Amino acid sequence: MKIHDISIAISPSMHVYSGDPGVEIVPVSRITDGKGANVSAIHMGTHTGTHVDPPFHFVSSGVTVDCLPLETLIGECLVCEVQDVPVILRQHVTEEVIPLGTERILFKTRNSALWQEKEFRNDFTYLDSGAAEALVDRGVKLIGIDYLSIDQFKSDGHRTHLKLLGSGVVVLEGLDLSNVSVGTYTLVCLPLKIQGGDGAPARAVLMERP
Repeated sequence: MKIHDISIAISPSMHVYSGDPGVEIVPVSRITDGKGANVSAIHMGTHTGTHVDPPFHFVSSGVTVDCLPLETLIGECLVCEVQDVPVILRQHVTEEVIPLGTERILFKTRNSALWQEKEFRNDFTYLDSGAAEALVDRGVKLIGIDYLSIDQFKSDGHRTHLKLLGSGVVVLEGLDLSNVSVGTYTLVCLPLKIQGGDGAPARAVLMERP
């Protein structure tokens, strides 16, 4: 079975969303200094790198990340490619492209190439709120995208986040799908179990199906 790691490595040099905390990894114990073990301290935001947005991220009464059902985060998943567009619209999420009954969708866009840039880019492809509404109406439970937000940069009203999270849809952001082909996989996405968390970094993988 082939497994694709679609997570971004966490490091001090990685991209973070504009205004979010940067990543600091500080050694506090090193064997080379005569200590018994290597230990480090980490400082970063809850929406660093590959991460999960639970409803609580934008909905005060929403489910927090530690209470998300694992059944939503693990299961059959469609990778859908939408290249060379600045925004994913309703016309890109028709039933011909995303069949009825699809519960988990990861959008592969031009964003995956942005991870090679030296700094955060604010012109990333995002999901339009109308397309989000169409997917909600079809019962999708999880939607992922290959950059640090599913909403337009500094969007007016965060309509896409509110439509998805307000409907109980889990959002998976910060994916690297550059080496993944379009198709159906098994997704395994496990965010850190942060009590009362508004989000959490995750290790996400796609397993090829027989």
